[in-house]
Amino acid sequence: MRRPFLPVALALGGVLLSPGLYAQDAPRLRGPEPFTRETPVPPMQRAVTNDVRVRRNYPDQPPLIPHAIEGYALDLNANKCMSCHARRFTEQSQAPMISVTHYQDREGNTLGGLAPRRYACLSCHVPQTEARPLVESRFRDMDQLTEPERRGGADRR
Repeated sequence: MRRPFLPVALALGGVLLSPGLYAQDAPRLRGPEPFTRETPVPPMQRAVTNDVRVRRNYPDQPPLIPHAIEGYALDLNANKCMSCHARRFTEQSQAPMISVTHYQDREGNTLGGLAPRRYACLSCHVPQTEARPLVESRFRDMDQLTEPERRGGADRR
């Protein structure tokens, strides 16, 4: 019976010697402070509250919330968003009506009211703030991605 001493020793040696590879200091959003150290909470950023609709960057992007939502009740018993965005209140509130997809179940069947899976508005729709980005964004919107196609493929990467 052969004993697999050498393969086991090599594997064990690799495991024991590899922590040095993982110990390299990677850039952090918190700065050089260790993650276990208490740091002061940054101040809340000012919300964008100009009620101007924001252009969407890609198809099917949920609309952003262009108004303050502090103090809005949004739990199992109440949904303040629906007091303006439900179909029956949009004429009075002048708010955009929620999409018809919010009245459909997963199979596409139209329901008599808001679909339970669409009830938590803040799962998809988010308010905006004037916060400085923590990292540089390299996001390119849909028009920038399709522009080379419209020009005949001149700038393809």
